[in-house]
Amino acid sequence: MQRILAVDDNKDILEVLQLILEDSGYEVETLADGHFLFDRIEKHHPDLIILDIMLGNLDGRELCRSVKAKKETNNIPVILLSASHAITDTYQQNGNPNDFIAKPFDINVLLDSVERQLAAA
Repeated sequence: MQRILAVDDNKDILEVLQLILEDSGYEVETLADGHFLFDRIEKHHPDLIILDIMLGNLDGRELCRSVKAKKETNNIPVILLSASHAITDTYQQNGNPNDFIAKPFDINVLLDSVERQLAAA
């Protein structure tokens, strides 16, 4: 079973992501505090990370850059979520995410993106 790590400081969004993804056959680990991202990656070895851009006092784009910069994690696909940032800003950064989904997200768009990224990994 493929493992997905969903990171968002909004517990309601995490619950929705977990429900949708588990119903689609994925094993889902959730994390509400981005400070523990690398601990959780090391412990659970996700096949994919879904990462919110606005994580309290953290920026998900910075966390994505860190994931992509580390040899141990740069092969993990990262999908960024955001209700307040434009996709063009996100793709112009170093350490680009593999995909971007705007909030509120459509369930089919989310699942298509997840399936596409896991198939490409």
